[in-house]
Amino acid sequence: MSGQSFGQFLPVHEIRSAITIYFNGQATPACAGETVIAAVLRSHGYLGFSEFDGAPRAGFCLMGACQDCSLWLPNGRRIRACMTAFEPGMTVASRPPLGHEQ
Repeated sequence: MSGQSFGQFLPVHEIRSAITIYFNGQATPACAGETVIAAVLRSHGYLGFSEFDGAPRAGFCLMGACQDCSLWLPNGRRIRACMTAFEPGMTVASRPPLGHEQ
């Protein structure tokens, strides 16, 4: 289907360059400028796990209000996956790195 347009729309991978990011140590394809949550959910289907029953979770409000999409950078900084655009080579994790637990 490469090159096929859908009315005014083109598949995002045809108009944005492909990049690789890392989620929990796994290489994950992403498109330049897309949000962390979009790339991670497309490839992995979850962002983290519920603290109550261990079930996979995928975010909730998708507008930066609930913090259910929180992920961590290697330096311990927490980000909201729904509000953060990926950068090439970016690394995120579903749990804080050792020494940065909250």
